[in-house]
Amino acid sequence: MDHPLDKPFWSALVGVQANLASGSGRARRYLPDVSAIGGVADASDGALADLAKLVPKDGALTVPQAFAIGCPAGATQEVMMAWQLLDSNDGPQATPSAEILPLSEPDWPAMMALATLTQPGPFMLRTPLMGHYWGVKRDGVLIAMAGERMRLEDYVEISAICTHPDYRGAGLGTALCLHVRDAIRARGQTPFLHAYQSNTGAIQLYESLGFVKRTEIYANHFSAAD
Repeated sequence: MDHPLDKPFWSALVGVQANLASGSGRARRYLPDVSAIGGVADASDGALADLAKLVPKDGALTVPQAFAIGCPAGATQEVMMAWQLLDSNDGPQATPSAEILPLSEPDWPAMMALATLTQPGPFMLRTPLMGHYWGVKRDGVLIAMAGERMRLEDYVEISAICTHPDYRGAGLGTALCLHVRDAIRARGQTPFLHAYQSNTGAIQLYESLGFVKRTEIYANHFSAAD
């Protein structure tokens, strides 16, 4: 039987996050102003035909799966390999910090600006609808954040871990990652995250925080063919 994390975005988009989904049949994606990420139920021709309808004419769509899929008609495909890492329920304890505060809709423009500057991964103005986000501010300016992206019944992805370049090296990203991890654990769910295999520094950090590699992920980037 397939594990829901083998096709994580499909599992989220037909489940807990169905209200943020578009598409039909065997392919789904997040609404365009929420995230440029989607998922398929399997690698069948039918799934690729449904996926073809979701690849934007401008921009790209990323489909991360634990299995290889082909390229839908009318699109080009680039594949990058990533790791999916799962919380081992071990790792260091989080240090409570009064600096870490929940972020809400008035913070969205600042979150978008920080994500645009630091490029932690796909992030759009309404990405915060996907889950809870926390941040650190100095003099009223958001300088670091992290939050939840993909949500399933039993698993929640930690994402958008980023720190303004002027404040890196102070451990803010680690503190925020552990804060989000503990918030997910407190709800009885298991945290997980993704990192490109080329990002060895991030992988080493996540492993030091108690995350273990669960499976390889094919991150398929689709764009409309010329």
